Amino acid sequence: MKNIRLIFAFVTLYLASSCADKSFLDETQTTDLSRETVFADSTYTAGFLNQIYVDIGFDTDPDRFSEYPFGIKIGHGGLQTACDEAEFKISSSNTTDVMFATGTVNPVTVSKDAWEKCYRNIRRVNVFLKYVDGSPMIERAKTTYKAEARFLRAWYYFILLRHYGGVPLIGDNVYDAEDEMKTSRDTFADCVDYIIKECQAAGKDLPSVTTGRSSGRISDAACKALVSRVLLHVASDFYNGTDFAPDGYPKELLGYPEKNDERWKDAADAARAVIAMNSFKLFERHVDQDNNPDRGWGFYAVFKPKDFGKPQYAEYEGETYPGGAYCELILEKKRGDGNDLEQFFYPPSLSGNNYGGYAYHDLAEAFPMADGLPIGESKYAYDPLSPQVNRDPRFNNTIIYDGCLVVNNPNLDGLLYVYTYQGNSATEDAIHKCTSTGYYIRKLTHHQARAAIIAPPQSRPLIRYAEILLNYAEAVNRYYGPQYTEVIGSVEMGPLAALKAIRKRAGIEAGDDGNYGLNPNMTKVEMEDAIRLERRLELAYEGFRFFDVRRWGIAEQTDNKAMHGYEITKQMNGNRVGRVITVRTHVFRPAMYFWPIPYDEVVKSEDLLQNPYYEQ
Repeated sequence: MKNIRLIFAFVTLYLASSCADKSFLDETQTTDLSRETVFADSTYTAGFLNQIYVDIGFDTDPDRFSEYPFGIKIGHGGLQTACDEAEFKISSSNTTDVMFATGTVNPVTVSKDAWEKCYRNIRRVNVFLKYVDGSPMIERAKTTYKAEARFLRAWYYFILLRHYGGVPLIGDNVYDAEDEMKTSRDTFADCVDYIIKECQAAGKDLPSVTTGRSSGRISDAACKALVSRVLLHVASDFYNGTDFAPDGYPKELLGYPEKNDERWKDAADAARAVIAMNSFKLFERHVDQDNNPDRGWGFYAVFKPKDFGKPQYAEYEGETYPGGAYCELILEKKRGDGNDLEQFFYPPSLSGNNYGGYAYHDLAEAFPMADGLPIGESKYAYDPLSPQVNRDPRFNNTIIYDGCLVVNNPNLDGLLYVYTYQGNSATEDAIHKCTSTGYYIRKLTHHQARAAIIAPPQSRPLIRYAEILLNYAEAVNRYYGPQYTEVIGSVEMGPLAALKAIRKRAGIEAGDDGNYGLNPNMTKVEMEDAIRLERRLELAYEGFRFFDVRRWGIAEQTDNKAMHGYEITKQMNGNRVGRVITVRTHVFRPAMYFWPIPYDEVVKSEDLLQNPYYEQ
């Protein structure tokens, strides 16, 4: 356990941020300060806490597996290229996303970022809590900051939990290099209980919500929302009555050995608690920033809240949206302006490098038509050569296809289209020339920004209200059934109502029956399938899919098959013809339901048990 001991023993009193805007993350810059100096100055103390925020959301960063040899970034993908959302860009590196896609993940070469970053920040929290009372800052600030720190500790523990299962809980201990530290893993249930109790305790000393300069800081709403996420995760079939491990392996490290459907009720109650705050709503607007018709514009704008969380966007068709796009954000990862996301996803013609991967055709065709019905069941005809026509507007806000208008900025760049066809007059963006699937990723990018020219906002949501509605729908359907309805505040809610609200905001047509393409008489299984589809589409490329298919126990189906692209060829006469192609066959081994604990951690401690099936 030498490596983890060093993580616990070493305190990095270095506060640096890549943020260019004046957010709380870059109010103070300190370098190489001693512990005594940091906690003798209230500004430095606040800066130490801010450093713990810097890694928040690292696990769902779209460039999570990038490498930095000699301080130079070599880009790679994140969880989206480790599952059935996107094909990774070919390189000479065997990164963790590649290992998960090809079934070659192992304890020796797997990324250690989850283990190292989480425990490093957990120790920072413990140091902060141990010494903050000696700081000269005012007591009210101390109380708030201690609560923020406790949430962050719970946040990092949950990252560990969903990667590895039960992990060592170190409490408030601050281990030094010579200390004999705990290395044995606590049970899954004990870790869950610890995370929930920390969130509940922290929420009591935090403001209900955070806005303005405090956006991105922890609130009571964020505490409640994390509880919702955790309880949904652990109520799911894979963990709730687990029988995953072989005989003789302590199953209590990997989930609850005994199934209990009351866990679904707990998950429903947790999501309901966030809804009942009446502090958030889906950002629904169907006109753009210039008031031109744009179905589902609110879905796009919520990912760029700095631009669209403004007073002029606070009202639309009689509805009030306090703070514009911020009305949906419960927690965001604060970053300054730049073009990292645009470079990461955009095609070469728009100065992109595509390290974020290429969208799969399988996901592209999962989006329904404009009436909410699947391809082939809709009143609208589907043409894969023009896949955006009469589609769910989220398709156009998520995926770049052949002929897609990517940048719409007449004042600077003009209207910039991307063409992925091969053959006659093919561009640098063409399939096989660059993209291997015929698509690129548009989610999280700015629609008026060319990567090399404009520096748009780079912050991104970590928890938004749409997730809470989906959490609620899934848990309520499992515990009460698909027809359940109730009034929360003044809003009628239930599984169907939650899905309808999300589809309404997306810009899908209501239809004569007002059900947005949804069957109002679904069975529990049919509702579960509808909720899983909606999560796949609404939360695409936000880091959910990788873990969703694991908690549902279906990764052996979703991530163990051929993934496809769509090849369009432009002929000499100008006609285009297309065909579905196999891009890669993903391989999934049962061991991959969990990440392996890094080899150089388990080899140094007999007490730290490796996850099952990685020893073979």
